Amino acid sequence: MADTVRVRPGTQPSTTGTAAPSTTGKAPGRLPLLGHAIPLRRRPLEFLAALPAHGDLVEIRLGPQRAYVACHPELVREVLLNPRIYDKGGPLFDKVRPLVGNGLFTAAWADHRLQRRLVQPAFHPGRMASYADVMCEEIDGMLGSWQEGRAIDFGATLHALTVRVTTRTLFSTTIGGRAVADVQHCLPILLRGIYQRMTSPVGLLERLPTPENRRFEQARRTLRAVIDETVQGCRRSGVDHGDLLSILVGARDEESGERFTDDELRDQVLTLLIAGTETTASVLGWAFHLLGRYPEAEKQLHDEADRVLDGRLPAFADLPALDFARRVVTETLRLYPPAWMISRMVTVATELAGQRLEPGASVLYSPYLLGRNPDPFPEPDRFDPDRWLPERAASVPRGAMVPFGGGSRKCIGDAFGLAEATLALAAISARWQLRPVPGTTVRPKPEAALGTGPVFMLPQPRHPGAGSERTDT
Repeated sequence: MADTVRVRPGTQPSTTGTAAPSTTGKAPGRLPLLGHAIPLRRRPLEFLAALPAHGDLVEIRLGPQRAYVACHPELVREVLLNPRIYDKGGPLFDKVRPLVGNGLFTAAWADHRLQRRLVQPAFHPGRMASYADVMCEEIDGMLGSWQEGRAIDFGATLHALTVRVTTRTLFSTTIGGRAVADVQHCLPILLRGIYQRMTSPVGLLERLPTPENRRFEQARRTLRAVIDETVQGCRRSGVDHGDLLSILVGARDEESGERFTDDELRDQVLTLLIAGTETTASVLGWAFHLLGRYPEAEKQLHDEADRVLDGRLPAFADLPALDFARRVVTETLRLYPPAWMISRMVTVATELAGQRLEPGASVLYSPYLLGRNPDPFPEPDRFDPDRWLPERAASVPRGAMVPFGGGSRKCIGDAFGLAEATLALAAISARWQLRPVPGTTVRPKPEAALGTGPVFMLPQPRHPGAGSERTDT
């Protein structure tokens, strides 16, 4: 049974609509040396879901090291709004950074400030329309390849789509088809290996010369080579191709005059590749799985697509009218957030929920756990896009819904990802109805992103001729 300690008197009442955080505790089941590494590797979602019963801030062990999981929205908000106290780092990030570099996702606070200023222009709202054009062209190409009743590997199909979108917006015409295929092949291998290394308690298994470890290293080398070649080619040409890479190559900080080195560019590009592919593909896979289980929501989505699009491909200008599609994406992010567990490292002595934390302590939070909290989300396991109608969404406390993080470390590409997912959702729903192949079982696959695993879908055209016609744009 967990030890529970009340926080010191004087804790202020909550102003976010939920009770103020008041308890700390310890997760049961710790093993010598391994800590809670086994449940975190074998059944991480179930392990996380059980933690709130032991307190608002729960101590776990990552191998021999202590870590604290913030289970209460107020605590998560406190962590996110104080990035200098709760910086990127800890056992999880310490293992990720050597693998993917020091990009926006992994950089510590001091480096992140400069990086954010240099990368921000690439995600200016004024550029979103041109990115959306690329998204819609690639979505149209994907849909044109589907055939009625012919099963598709939906996860692989969505991954291929998001890789093409991300590489085209990143590299424009400066990357060849072979390089795109290399990225598409290597990214899943890299992400799977990263998660295995993050959850390894002692770091021995990844050093063995196993076939899986060799595939991981080969994928890592191939991706680095593709990115390095593309970056150097962009520098040599001196041409602004209107893509993200051109912006990053030409970026210069107004305060310091600094620019990205080639190594820094590689780190940023790899970060954007990972963030721009697995996350959106995961959300779309879960969205169609949920829509198949909730026919009323599916019908509402179909009706909106028919009304707004009337048989044509969506465009950036349609996004404000695709309100229900966006709510479907948001509700999917609540139930199955791609970034399902995030860690921070304490930089100065502080207190959280009355627990004293020393420098170097790790604090974790889980958007998956927060999204299943029944206080802000009644019937939390029910898929209900109308939770995000303005009058209902206003009652959700800050810190309860953070699939993109928050504060100054909020995901820089959140608007990009939401637009891509919404446009793809509407375009697919306008033409096709998707059903899993009979006998398919979908289970969450928590790795670097929270995916569905392999899911084969049968597309059925919603309108006569939908499966064979292409919409020219």
